[in-house]
Amino acid sequence: MTKRTGGRILVDQLVTNGCDRIFTVPGESFLAVLDALHDTPEIDTVVCRQEGGVAYMADADGKMTGRPGIAFVTRGPGATNASGGVHVAFQDSTPMILFIGDVARGDRDREGFQEIDFPAFFGPIAKWAARIEDAARIPEYVARAYRVATAGRPGPAVLALPEDMLRDEVDVPDRPPVPAVAEAPDPGAIQALFELLKEATNPVAIVGGADWSPRAGHHFGNFAFRHGIPVAAAFRRQDSIANDCGVYAGQLGYGPNPKLQQRIRDADLIIAVGARLGESTTDGYTLITPDHRGQTLVHVHPDPNELGRVYHADLPICADMGEFAEMVDDWRDPDLVRFSAGEEAHREWLDWSTPSAREGVALDLGPCVAAMRERLPANTIVCNGAGNFSGWWHRYWRYGPQPTQLAPTSGTMGYGLPAAVAAALRFKDRPVVCVAGDGDFLMNGQELATAAQYGADLLVILVDNASYGTIRMHQEREYPERISATELRNPDFAALARAFGGWAETVDATADFAPALDRALEQKGIRLLHCKTDVEVISNATTIAKLRAASRD
Repeated sequence: MTKRTGGRILVDQLVTNGCDRIFTVPGESFLAVLDALHDTPEIDTVVCRQEGGVAYMADADGKMTGRPGIAFVTRGPGATNASGGVHVAFQDSTPMILFIGDVARGDRDREGFQEIDFPAFFGPIAKWAARIEDAARIPEYVARAYRVATAGRPGPAVLALPEDMLRDEVDVPDRPPVPAVAEAPDPGAIQALFELLKEATNPVAIVGGADWSPRAGHHFGNFAFRHGIPVAAAFRRQDSIANDCGVYAGQLGYGPNPKLQQRIRDADLIIAVGARLGESTTDGYTLITPDHRGQTLVHVHPDPNELGRVYHADLPICADMGEFAEMVDDWRDPDLVRFSAGEEAHREWLDWSTPSAREGVALDLGPCVAAMRERLPANTIVCNGAGNFSGWWHRYWRYGPQPTQLAPTSGTMGYGLPAAVAAALRFKDRPVVCVAGDGDFLMNGQELATAAQYGADLLVILVDNASYGTIRMHQEREYPERISATELRNPDFAALARAFGGWAETVDATADFAPALDRALEQKGIRLLHCKTDVEVISNATTIAKLRAASRD
């Protein structure tokens, strides 16, 4: 062995574990890492314009690959800017590792320049947060971070890196790559599941979440279709199975199909696979209650700590999602009669997800989504942050197999554009669409510069209603006609996109959208359609006038 700097050792561990891309805003606190990356062609270094964009891109990359997305930021404001992305990764069960350059070891606890106690700061929103004090232990800490980020319920790990530690030169062997751990389900539990299915009259499955994978989606879709079981996607997990599967029933969360909600209420057997059954998916723990009286719950999850934590599980199954889905797909029980509910639920979803024109609306987003469906292939990756604008795509877009949806279940704003940049760099042969609201877009709109710098090919559909629409909707419901702090005065977003070297048009009428989309799809690089809508049409299901009328009733 020869001596290496801590920075070199750290980068070598990333290469060993298959890391091919990192996202960063550089800082003087981890110059030794940047120097090592200079001589590491195996890793593509993506330089972003703000640490929020860094963390969101790393989260999106982890969602797409199933490997930890890797982010590097500096101490103090760099780390706090990135904290939102760590929270997204935690709530979304995304494998991710955030490395933070830190103050020198000898300066700690003096409130040095930009000093923060990072294990204490990130501890509540990460699976594991620690500081590496000894360069000789870097291989150990990085291996543990990879294991923590991927095992059980995936999530973020955070490691603080004192700048002097990264400059230390030590002899230490590399750790071998951390292999994936896939726990197969107990065959006895699978037999018990099939026995419950034979006793059920109205089963329904809710899928997507921790450890979900294309393999899980393929096999679970086969299983559910063969037995006629309706499959609902958890909130913002709509690509868990291909939406053209004949038993796909639509999504839960905000603005779901009322018929699907009733189907969940009427179910005597609920099979939750990968989903935590969180607040959004369960409509505030009311659609399915934690004790779910009169309903039997089979809860399948990769983390034993999740089983029984909130929901009583009549049959808890701890297993890797791919292993579970493949086992139920291969399992044969000749006594199980096929249900008819799956196809019925799929027809209901097809009706619900088919937009119809709304009278008196200048720019109607429903037909716009339909125009996109006609022109873009099933493998298109649709990325969005938070806002009522997303409801049109959640309802009317039809997602292909994972990964085709990048959207934070934590409901954070500003996620869509960074995620779209990460997707465009990861899948250069697939269409990538960022759908953003006006308030949402400007949370991380600076990442257009990152897209331009790396030649990312992406389309932005920017929905501009001059308002923080979701909050305006709640405001009108709770305090009708008392508008406060929700109005926005926006720039010319088309001109902004052109300033970054992109192609852009402004659209303010439904009939103009499809021709503008055709012109956008003929271009390469950054394309942006600035869609000006009326805040009166506050969601895909209601208007401000209707909200105000309901408050008077």
